[in-house]
Amino acid sequence: MQPSFICPTCGKSRSSSQRVAAERLLDKIRSRIQANLPGWDGQVTCRTCLRHYRVLVLREAMERQRGSIDDLDASILARMEQNQLLARNLAQPPPRLGARVADAVATFGGSWLFLGLFGGVLAVWMMVNVLLLSRPFDPYPFILLNLVLSCLAAVQAPVILMSQNRQATRDRARAEHDYEINLKAELEVRLLHEKVDHLVLDEWQNLLEAQAVQTEMLDELLERVSDDEAH
Repeated sequence: MQPSFICPTCGKSRSSSQRVAAERLLDKIRSRIQANLPGWDGQVTCRTCLRHYRVLVLREAMERQRGSIDDLDASILARMEQNQLLARNLAQPPPRLGARVADAVATFGGSWLFLGLFGGVLAVWMMVNVLLLSRPFDPYPFILLNLVLSCLAAVQAPVILMSQNRQATRDRARAEHDYEINLKAELEVRLLHEKVDHLVLDEWQNLLEAQAVQTEMLDELLERVSDDEAH
């Protein structure tokens, strides 16, 4: 059984693997915790609280930049706080027969093959009724042909619209998913940059302290050498 500790931030018992030292926190996050919990000892916290305050800091930054956040942004932040993956399978279930027919009609109706066949049928229809038949079934001005074309357009238009609506729904879902992934990546990169800056500043501070100690030791050594030469 793993040892546990009581997180001073949330007051819950957590496993030791969830322990996070306060010096590893960004200054913004540490300040936000202290603002919410004045009695926080500033020593440790847990990963759950760390995710919560990270998202809280990101939410405040987004609100400052945009003025407000919409439901989609709030959903992304909530999933980040719960450490959930945003990637999901966008594959649609197999469409029903009507949807498959609508897609097939839209695909065929928007092809050069359809235009060629359509033009050929019109040409044959008019040639047969004008040149080849002594008693044409649809004499000029081709009233029956106009009726057929009107019926074809009346049927084909809503079928194509149904297919376009389904495609628009798929495109909208894909666009929202891409936005979710891009926003999370942007927020993670921002946190990463701040973390790197934090580490660089800490390392720079350590180097300055080490340099100060070395300078002090060097001064003591020079004083000792000077005393030896004086005697």
